[in-house]
Amino acid sequence: MANTTGKKFGGRERGTPNVLTKEMRSILKTIVSKELATIPETLEKMEPDKRLDVILKLLPYVLPKIEPVPMQTGEPMLSDWDEL
Repeated sequence: MANTTGKKFGGRERGTPNVLTKEMRSILKTIVSKELATIPETLEKMEPDKRLDVILKLLPYVLPKIEPVPMQTGEPMLSDWDEL
């Protein structure tokens, strides 16, 4: 019979952390930390074209993307600043 009371029966209590997720995050954090330490040596061993490709792929994680700022109507142009 389906539970139509709206109350939860069984399972974890609300707010109980998932142990498996916590362990996986810890393991992945260790692996990534070790790999980050070896990036300079790994890049030195690569061919220049592959090295550039890897650097370009990593760039968005280091520098934010610059988005164009739309001009608003009534906003002064650069040529207007010369007159001031």
